[in-house]
Amino acid sequence: MDATDLCFTSAVELAELIRRRALSPVEITRAVLERIDRLNTRLGAYVMVHAERALAEARAAERAVMAGEPLGRLHGVPVSIKDNLWTAGNRTTFGSRLFAEFVAPEDAPSVAGLRAAGAIFVGRTNLPEFAWRGSTDNPLFGESRNPWDLTRTPGGSTGGGAAAVAAGLGPLALGSDGAGSIRIPASFCGLVGLKPTFGRVPMYPAAGGNELAAHVCPLARTVRDAALMMSAIARFDRRDPFAIPDDGVDYLAACDEPFAGAPGGAPARDGAPVRIAWSPDLGFAPVEPETREIAEAAARAFSEIGLTVEEASPELGDPSVILRTLYGGAQAGAHAARSPEQKAQMDPELVAYAEASARLSVVEYLRAVAARQALVEALRRFFEHYDLLLTPTICLPAFPLGVVGPTEVAGRKVTHLGWTLCYPFNYSGQPAVSVSGRLDRKRLARRAADRRPAPGGRAGAARRRGIRGAPPVGRPPAAAIEPPQSFATAARATSSSCWEVPPPTPQAPSTTPLRTIGTAPWLGIMWPPSAATMPWMMGLPARSASSPLGRAKPAEAIALPWDP
Repeated sequence: MDATDLCFTSAVELAELIRRRALSPVEITRAVLERIDRLNTRLGAYVMVHAERALAEARAAERAVMAGEPLGRLHGVPVSIKDNLWTAGNRTTFGSRLFAEFVAPEDAPSVAGLRAAGAIFVGRTNLPEFAWRGSTDNPLFGESRNPWDLTRTPGGSTGGGAAAVAAGLGPLALGSDGAGSIRIPASFCGLVGLKPTFGRVPMYPAAGGNELAAHVCPLARTVRDAALMMSAIARFDRRDPFAIPDDGVDYLAACDEPFAGAPGGAPARDGAPVRIAWSPDLGFAPVEPETREIAEAAARAFSEIGLTVEEASPELGDPSVILRTLYGGAQAGAHAARSPEQKAQMDPELVAYAEASARLSVVEYLRAVAARQALVEALRRFFEHYDLLLTPTICLPAFPLGVVGPTEVAGRKVTHLGWTLCYPFNYSGQPAVSVSGRLDRKRLARRAADRRPAPGGRAGAARRRGIRGAPPVGRPPAAAIEPPQSFATAARATSSSCWEVPPPTPQAPSTTPLRTIGTAPWLGIMWPPSAATMPWMMGLPARSASSPLGRAKPAEAIALPWDP
């Protein structure tokens, strides 16, 4: 296979090829690094690239293979690390000028797990400052762009990691999620983003005032890749006081088990069939019509293998007060009292948000704590009747660059991060995953018709035509991300083993009808945290040839499909 195909090969397949001595870790690492060198200035995915060190690690990994040494499950596979997760001896900036020279003294637990599994760390990926929002831009490194459409955001806060994985700049990204930060970019970039059960993947150091909602997460192009990554990072670590004991699950092997409650599978609960609920809006959120339709069509894939899906929503009321108060309070606690000199170096939108949240009273905060407790109880009651809950991940497709987030969805005003259906499950601690729906086609049709740049704004009901004919999520079109032959990267060497990557250069909107249709409103799946194994329903529809989600090539995208 050529270098591009190699860069879009799944991590599971790469690890197997390396284990069988059919592929050298040096070959895949060099292919990824060359692709980063060629594309990253356009995408703004990586903020540091450890090129020479990664190649040295790859050569050591190759020697271990040839010597017949025991190999970890990710031996020789390239991985990127979000720039808020400690990696010993590396700068960890949190996307902030205030931490531009901070060097982590030790590995975070998840980083240590990946290292023990034999992964090759190729670099660190971009995020909004202190990971505070659902789009990726910061004063230190600039913005990241969506590989499907360079005029749109990849989401956040794991936006750099999502752009990297979607564009073939590494098969796996380690990220985090405090209110949707892994699932938002998974939805916008066509990936699998899993927020595990709270405490399943240890977090250290703690996420400040958001420590009870923050999770460390895998991000990948395929479900099995996310499962493989979980097997490396879901390991107890005493540095996290909320870490839960190892469950002994082989997450990758679980992908091959028949889905509990499905025909041919084990019974779901005491012999009862699996019970699946579909909620288009969780009872409170505005959702764009096409987004709802695409996600609902994806939910119907479960029916195609003989399962029953019912429309039902948990009684959550309006949980936005929880997000506004607890999440806002965490930002206020971290940043509102910083000096004027420090604030002048920060994202002004973050400073304004923190200062506004500092006006919250203790009574308001405690009421939000009580509201969170009520949310947890409502979801507990709901999952006494259902095994899975399906929803859209996001209320709309990816929005244009240059904004923190939408202020209106489907004609309704929304608050910070109120355009997602993600955050309730951070506050409940339940596992949640974003898996594939369909790419929206309105902008593609419009560009093909009149050769004008895609406009900003909301997704509309007019996109309903042709949804079922949309191609499965795969690689972003090469024309959207590949530079012209005269294009040269602007990465500058700062040491023999690390590039510091400058912010991406501004890109004028394309005037050609590129297939930059970007950005799926994907399906979110939640289930009870008490489940012995995550149900890995993510691989389920891929076993059904009739499933609209079962036709994507695993190497191209998906089998199914802190923070802001």
